[in-house]
Amino acid sequence: MVFEKKPIASSSSQNLKSPLPREDTPLIGKGKPLSSKSKTFANVFIAIVGAGVLGLPYAFKRTGWVMGLLMLFSVAGLTTYCMMLLVHTRRKLESFDNGFAKVNSFGDLGFAVCGHFGRFVVDVLIILSQAGFCVGYLIFIGNTLANLFNGEVSMVSGLSLAISGLSAKSWYIWGCFPFQLAVNSIPTLTHLAPLSIFADIVDLGAMGAVFVEDVSLIMKQSNEIIAFGGLSVFFYGMGVAVYAFEGIGMVFPIESEMKESRHFGKILALSMGLISLMYGAFGALGYFAFGPDTKDIITANLGAGWISAMVQIGLCVNLFISFPLMMNPVYEIVERRFGGGRYCLWLRWLLVLIVSLVALFVPNFADFLSLIGSSVCCGLGFVLPALFHLLVFKEELEWKGWTVDVGIVTLGLVLGVSGTWSALVEMFSVKV
Repeated sequence: MVFEKKPIASSSSQNLKSPLPREDTPLIGKGKPLSSKSKTFANVFIAIVGAGVLGLPYAFKRTGWVMGLLMLFSVAGLTTYCMMLLVHTRRKLESFDNGFAKVNSFGDLGFAVCGHFGRFVVDVLIILSQAGFCVGYLIFIGNTLANLFNGEVSMVSGLSLAISGLSAKSWYIWGCFPFQLAVNSIPTLTHLAPLSIFADIVDLGAMGAVFVEDVSLIMKQSNEIIAFGGLSVFFYGMGVAVYAFEGIGMVFPIESEMKESRHFGKILALSMGLISLMYGAFGALGYFAFGPDTKDIITANLGAGWISAMVQIGLCVNLFISFPLMMNPVYEIVERRFGGGRYCLWLRWLLVLIVSLVALFVPNFADFLSLIGSSVCCGLGFVLPALFHLLVFKEELEWKGWTVDVGIVTLGLVLGVSGTWSALVEMFSVKV
């Protein structure tokens, strides 16, 4: 659909003045106080840093540490640029003096630029990305608990597994299922949102524990490492890197909450720069410490001991709590489209079942990160921001601006298609 200023502004304003529930509705309260620069920095950090960081050392093992660092820093820069494209696009739409309503979410922006089709595409990608994150959470929980406890109850578990035909990972995922049905039945995030602070503390604690273990091992021994893994793993590594920096859907609420929004670009760049340095150090040190033995979830390399066990159990609790928080945008979209915007328990339970079933059939955590990063996050993080920016600013852009936007869209499509194929091949190939 071709973007025209006046028709879209006039036709969309009535729809956007009283919008239906959006994918970000539960996360944005009414009458909220504006955030300082330091609070905005913290909000960006919380929105970006997640469980995906635990798969970076394995990705560095596959791609080589130099190649991995280059990918991380490149994706961080491109993601930051695309985030600002979204902000500039929204500001342009809201600058129209013909009553254009405020754009509060990614879906609103898609509707304003491309009508109902634009909102539909954004909604589908958000559903796939958020549900994909939750599939990764269940894979992590199942694999981690199986590694922790299976050896200690080998006789009992071996007999039960032989009778049932289920793997240890499957047992733990199904064990979480009824509890996930319970917490995902809560209609509001009021009681769950404060627990996200605990989740972030656990993330930082786990990273700190891994950092300490990595440094101690590096000082004691050296492992055989590679700098470049070759072009065959390029798209795989890019998918993991894109996943690690995914958080573009939170740009609008974070920018809207900032007291001095004109400084948002600087704060965002600073936050992303520090996060990329932290990611790079975490991935490289993890690979240096364990070399060819680096596992897809780095905490599995920590070995025995109560500290290691507490870190891994804490991460499982963290991801269990994060599951309903990450699924809530999915519920908002699905209930808006199929339930008239009303709370629907059976739809939520059906979605939890689907996510659990998918997690049962995905063997490798890092491979799944690459798949979601390539297939969905490239579209949300690169293709749509550049495309929306191009459609809104097409009459003002010079040839350099056109080249950059078209280049990002093309790059996102190439990474998406090639990376998805590469990740699928890795997931279903037989690993020796």
